[in-house]
Amino acid sequence: MPNHKPTAAASPDTPETAAPAKRLRGGPKVLRITDVAAQAGVAPITVSRFFNSPETVAPETLERVRQVVQKLGYVPNRLAGGLSSARSRLIAAIVPTIAHSLFSETIQVFSETMSRAGYQVLLALSGYSNSSEEALLDAVLSRRPEGVLLTGVAHADSLRERLRNVGLPIVETWDMTDTPIDMLVGFSHYQIGAAVAEHFLQRNARAPGLVSANDDRALARRNGFRDRLAQAGIHDIAEVLVPPPSSVAVGKAALPTLLEQAPQLDAVFCGSDLLAIGVLGASKQLGLSVPSQLSICGFGDLEFTAETTPQLTTVRVDGTRIGLTAARCLLDRLAGDSNVKVTDVGFHIVERETT
Repeated sequence: MPNHKPTAAASPDTPETAAPAKRLRGGPKVLRITDVAAQAGVAPITVSRFFNSPETVAPETLERVRQVVQKLGYVPNRLAGGLSSARSRLIAAIVPTIAHSLFSETIQVFSETMSRAGYQVLLALSGYSNSSEEALLDAVLSRRPEGVLLTGVAHADSLRERLRNVGLPIVETWDMTDTPIDMLVGFSHYQIGAAVAEHFLQRNARAPGLVSANDDRALARRNGFRDRLAQAGIHDIAEVLVPPPSSVAVGKAALPTLLEQAPQLDAVFCGSDLLAIGVLGASKQLGLSVPSQLSICGFGDLEFTAETTPQLTTVRVDGTRIGLTAARCLLDRLAGDSNVKVTDVGFHIVERETT
């Protein structure tokens, strides 16, 4: 049996015996893959596999290389193609915000799932601007990601065409369309609006109103809400539309405006839970009883919605399932599955005390 015991020169416990890394004049030392290999007592190709296909490396060797990489602070130069596979093992994820759990739970499970498969997630925040999304994509595509996660389906036509031609696996999330760029994991915002309108109608609301952001997904919920009410013969709907992101203060300021438009206002659909908390606070200040005088429904089911007084009715979307399904779609595609996958995760109204 061959003796695989590393020599003293290759032992990770004696780094001073390894060949010194080259240092650029006036700059930091430049570590090479051969430096890591020498320290770990393995061939350079094994270090390459450590970064590009860790599943092919024996667990003991994987751990030994990991310790040396950590000790030396080695970072592979993927853009220079220094590794044999020239794969970046990078996935780009673009979301509007992680300021609240609406998107953060999706990104959390998505990142964890990709990490377990040997990929790292590069997160970029676009706000709610198509131009920002396009600029961010220019930046992340230059890093040569192997896949991209996008939020929503409302992208500029030029961007959609570009993404179709770029040859990367693309998964859109948090929305639904008949014409996805590639793969899609989401739900219908329009149907959410219609379902909330139905919820109010079943509780005899006859003068409902709306306070919402004016981004594409929020406006889709607005359209579903208004269309279902129109089917019931209710066409005069008070509403306040505001630029995203939403806030409690905006919701609080919106209720008096809604009441000016519709003094008999008896229900309010809020485009986010933050807006709903603001409307709820304003209703207390104005002496309106919830839900006997005013019903309120939010969107998002943020963790504090069950702690309000009264407890807030809201719409729950399973963000964790979106993140996990999106990761599995990308991993399947990266493994060679060419099937186009569209998954509707649905939603449900969490009925609490405000309705």
